[in-house]
Amino acid sequence: MKLKTTAFILAVLLLTSCASIVSKSIYSVSINSNPSEANISITTEKGKEVFNGNTPAVVDLKAGDGFFKKASYSVKFSKSGYEEKVVPIHFKLDGWYWGNIIFGGLIGMLIVDPATGAMYKLDNDFISETLSPQNISADQTRLQIYELNAIPDHWKEHLVVLSE
Repeated sequence: MKLKTTAFILAVLLLTSCASIVSKSIYSVSINSNPSEANISITTEKGKEVFNGNTPAVVDLKAGDGFFKKASYSVKFSKSGYEEKVVPIHFKLDGWYWGNIIFGGLIGMLIVDPATGAMYKLDNDFISETLSPQNISADQTRLQIYELNAIPDHWKEHLVVLSE
């Protein structure tokens, strides 16, 4: 009886994985912009596009990018009349990964968590960016209309009230 109990406890300690149990390997990221309805394109570090759509959006991203390699993404915001903006999405080592020393054993630390990506966690699960209007040179002859909340603060000091 003692041998079976000892074998069971040993198996649990060697075959489980702490971060895979407590954390996750896919994270939802909320992405917003001002102005809204900006196009967003999310690419991996290798340049592979994993999402293309408009803000606001919620996108599921993998934490790992291979064995013992955390994922890294870039979000490109674009909208007609506004400058493009690129924002990185970072993952970092999850503190629960070190729980393998006590609870997960070597298999969890060296195989399961690195293979599933559960050893990494999302640095920030909400991205909200304000896009800047494109600069217009003096020789351009086009009229562009902006929402008041979409213009840069340094333009606001030059605004004139036309009628009240």
